[in-house]
Amino acid sequence: MNEQEILDRAWAMPITNPAYPRPPIRFVNRQLLIITYRTDIEALEKVVPAPLKPASDLVLYEWIRMPDSWGLGSYMESGQVIPVTYNGEPGSYTHSMYLDNVPGILAGRELIGFPKTWGTPRVELQDECINATLDYSGVRVATGTMVFKHTAVPLEAASKGFETPNYALKSIAHVDGSPRILELVRFGAIDVTVNGAWAGPASLELHPHCMAPVADLPVREVVSALHLVCDMSLSYGEVAHDYLK
Repeated sequence: MNEQEILDRAWAMPITNPAYPRPPIRFVNRQLLIITYRTDIEALEKVVPAPLKPASDLVLYEWIRMPDSWGLGSYMESGQVIPVTYNGEPGSYTHSMYLDNVPGILAGRELIGFPKTWGTPRVELQDECINATLDYSGVRVATGTMVFKHTAVPLEAASKGFETPNYALKSIAHVDGSPRILELVRFGAIDVTVNGAWAGPASLELHPHCMAPVADLPVREVVSALHLVCDMSLSYGEVAHDYLK
């Protein structure tokens, strides 16, 4: 390869056999279980990176089933999203993500800076309940339940959640271990179609784990729950704040 060919292929690794396709990546029939809960504001202040600020004491704990992800396959994901403000404007900060798909981990970390790591999320429908779990290294760290399609939510109202900008903290080290890239990245979903949305009673349990510390944002009260089915795409992000400049 000459230098121009190397530059042309430098959108993913390995450079001769990319682990994931070029964005945008389309997700069809994406199913989300989102349980909103109250936690300790002091705990949020320890993990939300400046210049973001916690918007309240709320956390969104999510399970996502992605049966049709272009270039990535079929997999599940689980993690925490924190409502924040950036320069006074509302947004969401992605704090943790655990999934069972290597291309999904690599694409998320390398492109946007998602805090993705390996885990074993599961979402199942049993009787009238959605049962969702997250295991890490064979240990149960999260359990969520929600009544299946309990109360329909207007699609227009459910779609508004996709209008808020999202943020992730991207950190890539230099070969000597010093930070080479350290950025707050802004991103958002595009071409979103919400196919169904429901609210209902829910529960959430989080358990301590040394490598999956979701319980560091403890559950004080479950506020609401949303079950959402949609089609959407994720493309590139933009740098909102560069910590090295």
